[in-house]
Amino acid sequence: MAHRILPLRCHAFLCEGAHVAALKSRMTTAQTADQSPTTPEAGVAYQQCIHPSCAQTYPVHRVLTACPSCGSLLDVRYRWPATTPTDFRLFELRSGTRGPREAAGTAATRAALDFSGVWRFRDLMPFYEDETQIVTVGEGRTNLQRADHVACELGFDLENGGRLFLQYEGFNPSGSFKDNGMCAAFTHARMVNAQRVACASTGNTSASLAMYAALTGLACYVFIGEGKIAYGKLSQALEYGARTLQVAGDFDACLARVREIADHRPELGVYLMNSVNPFRLEGQKSIMYRILEGLDWEPPDWIIVPGGNLGNSSAFGKAFAELKELGLIKKIPRLAVANAHGARTLDRMVNELGMTWRAPGREPGDFDHAAVDAEFQRMDKAGERAHTVASAIEINRPVNLSKCLRALDTMHGVVRSFDDETIVEHKALVGRWGFGCEPASGASVAAARQLVREGLIAPTDTVACVLTGHLLKDPDVTVGYHTGIDTKGVQAIMSERGQHAEPTGAHSNRPIRVADELEAIIEAMRIKL
Repeated sequence: MAHRILPLRCHAFLCEGAHVAALKSRMTTAQTADQSPTTPEAGVAYQQCIHPSCAQTYPVHRVLTACPSCGSLLDVRYRWPATTPTDFRLFELRSGTRGPREAAGTAATRAALDFSGVWRFRDLMPFYEDETQIVTVGEGRTNLQRADHVACELGFDLENGGRLFLQYEGFNPSGSFKDNGMCAAFTHARMVNAQRVACASTGNTSASLAMYAALTGLACYVFIGEGKIAYGKLSQALEYGARTLQVAGDFDACLARVREIADHRPELGVYLMNSVNPFRLEGQKSIMYRILEGLDWEPPDWIIVPGGNLGNSSAFGKAFAELKELGLIKKIPRLAVANAHGARTLDRMVNELGMTWRAPGREPGDFDHAAVDAEFQRMDKAGERAHTVASAIEINRPVNLSKCLRALDTMHGVVRSFDDETIVEHKALVGRWGFGCEPASGASVAAARQLVREGLIAPTDTVACVLTGHLLKDPDVTVGYHTGIDTKGVQAIMSERGQHAEPTGAHSNRPIRVADELEAIIEAMRIKL
């Protein structure tokens, strides 16, 4: 794709003076210090099954990955206390908090919590018992970038108010959006005194998990599929000291094994950190809060996000439903989820099988579970496996499918999928104008173009595309695009020839190859009870 420098007349810059004056006015009338309590009211938070015919509730201290009664996913729910903010002024003020900082991984000070782009909004996720339980390393200090050059390329009408924003989650400490959720899950792990944490990963989850585990002193186990992880991401898990098991299978097989260990081998004491953990998704809600913050608390017309395990889209829907319930917003934006063609389970179920959260003649949430199971069985029988250059969304069995259906219902959402060439071309388009991102992020920008062409997104709409991770998360794809060199292919050939280099570093932490067998995996974990 040839890129051209856009003429200046394509840009219709907003007048910033009125916005700044309004913000200063609000800040002078708002309280000058954070007066929110350090401890939420007792009984504020609980876990609840999302299936409407079950809806069982459980205390927050119970470690669950599914409803014990019916097997459905769980939400973290709240009986909102009287101290819950009724406007956004408190969150604005917190970003300027000053004060001492404690060592990373220890109890955070108020200044450290307010610095975090997640915990600055802690009143909207009050599942913790005391602020001293909260884990933070300064995650969420991300940027909502107005991307006028890209907007012009995609067909937006800037002169008449059209706006494209890129929510760049690559600024997180581990380089991806996962830190938003991981700090919340580690907070819950601290609440329940977990000693071991684990995840299945296509890369970003393992990097974030390993980073937080290293800082909090927890034993860490990462399950990755054979050849199914980008080296930029794998390097982080190894560097942070995670025990990395390279399982003979794909992501779906890895997740099934780690869930089996967490759910059915309690004597091993492994706390699961994948997005089936409802506390993970609580932290990921904050991405939407920061988008609102960047838009002066006015919701955009559209949110677009890549779809893999569907944790982000699920969290976004929950965030906006809660904000509407609390009266903090009047309008909920529309949602678009972008799949890769090689991992288009959601696209197929929504657009071909007609799957919806509100099935005709049923209660909201009572969707056709039998049809979902039948589709998964068909995929297994046909030997279908996810395959895409966008490794972050290379997932065939998204565990948050039901929550994503709910988010699509809440946000009047749509689903589209794109081939690898289109994804990489739009990744390069983002990079051409100064915001390098991982391949999966290109899918959200491709979706913006497609929906403008379809007329669903008006050229005058305001759209926020979530860029999930940093450019260097998968440098092999970038190098291959610009040079034609297939670095992964070269490494595969060397492996076939038996040309393995042995690590020589004093702190080397090589992945452990293991069969997709439960007992072999547990033995490789080397857990000492």
